[in-house]
Amino acid sequence: MERNNVNDEGQRNFRVSTLQRLNPSNPLRIAFNNSTRVAIPPPSQTSLPRSAPAPQPSITTLNSRRYTNRIFLFLFVLHMVLAFGLVCFLVFKGIQGLVVASDTVKRKEKRILKYFLPQAEVASLLSITLALVWQKAVRVWPGFMIHFILWGSFFMSLSAGILLICFQTAPTDGVGVCFVAFAIGNGLYACWVNQRIKFSTKILIKSLEPVPKFGDLNQPTYWMLGIGFLWMSLWILAVIGALNFHFAPLTIIALVLSLAWTTEVMRNVVNLTVSRVISLYYLRGMQANTKFCFQRAVTRNLGSACLGSLFVPAIEALRIVARGLNLLEGEDEFMFSCAHCCLGVMECIFRYGNGWAFAQIAAYGKGFVQASQDTWALFQRQDMVTLVDSDITSSICFLTGVCSASICVIVVAAWTARVHKPFTATISLLAFFIGYLMTRIAMALPHACVSCYYVCYAENPENRLFDKTIKDRQNLLKSGRDVVVPTPRAPHRLSS
Repeated sequence: MERNNVNDEGQRNFRVSTLQRLNPSNPLRIAFNNSTRVAIPPPSQTSLPRSAPAPQPSITTLNSRRYTNRIFLFLFVLHMVLAFGLVCFLVFKGIQGLVVASDTVKRKEKRILKYFLPQAEVASLLSITLALVWQKAVRVWPGFMIHFILWGSFFMSLSAGILLICFQTAPTDGVGVCFVAFAIGNGLYACWVNQRIKFSTKILIKSLEPVPKFGDLNQPTYWMLGIGFLWMSLWILAVIGALNFHFAPLTIIALVLSLAWTTEVMRNVVNLTVSRVISLYYLRGMQANTKFCFQRAVTRNLGSACLGSLFVPAIEALRIVARGLNLLEGEDEFMFSCAHCCLGVMECIFRYGNGWAFAQIAAYGKGFVQASQDTWALFQRQDMVTLVDSDITSSICFLTGVCSASICVIVVAAWTARVHKPFTATISLLAFFIGYLMTRIAMALPHACVSCYYVCYAENPENRLFDKTIKDRQNLLKSGRDVVVPTPRAPHRLSS
């Protein structure tokens, strides 16, 4: 009995010492220590059981591993397999025409190779050189280059048109008139956007500030231009071989469309690579590895690049046409209503597919449509629709391509008219096409920087990496102390 009393006393002392070491809010101390009054924490502060952890806010990952828009990725890969097979077959047909064909076909093939192939290759090399020069100049002198490109493209396209008209043949006259008409529209546009240049220059300068921090940021551009030159050389040989194939016009049209889609995908691969590097810098302050971002662009995000390359140029072109029709407010009420209706439809479609989406595709790995919707919603939430709608960076990149293409036309047309005049119109169109596509690949870098600046600012305006440029511009517009040249927009009842 005495030993049992000692054991009971020891256990009681052990339990009391253990309870004294417990936190005052621990339920065990509240249950056993009845003599001590302990404050019970309010329900909002009580800890949840271990089986039900406190919910955390969902954070969109910056390292998504899923492949985006897989259907269009499959379609593009299938298209490239078919295109490569067709190009190889047509090159074989061209070689066959030189070796085993009749004397007439052989003479025709030799004439094309002599007076067609050198000019096309020179146009490719010249366009790549001009593309790199334009990009470097825009990065070093952005303020001067915006004015230079706006008016340089006007004078170059006008000069190319006048030169072709001076050759006094029906094909060159037709092509020359098209160049002159475009130059007139280009000049009117340069006058119309004059009030937008100052703010667009500020944004371009600010958006290019992170570029020197990444010494290898231009490597994807070099890779895409090199691959583009090799593919262009094979493509030109395929066009020559298509002249000996059945349904030559349809085959050449198919080759042109295939080349346009392929080079646009190359441009958007550069766009996605630069966008990821710059977006991670703005959103997380990270200096991402350009090589890893490039690998991600050509694998996981390639499907979105394929889908965007297929639809964004068409959507933006139709949107420009709809806005142009909307400006023609004549007395015909029916035509005026149709123009407003078309503009409303294009504005609605633009929310589901626009070029601003590539920043969120690169950063978060979203699909193209989802990224377009989320990006436009960000602009609407931050009241930035007017600002991004009036930005002229995409127009500057487009006119840079036109300027390079016009220079290629002037050089190649003068050369061809000297050695073999009947090929002048055809070679001029081909040189314009090649020069424009190659230059747009190089200009993807400044375009991506501006897009990321707008999108990342809309996502977090208080980021210390952004200054007050956009906020001050918004305040000026709201106070009426500054104006933006109005962009034709659909009425609210139609766009909603």
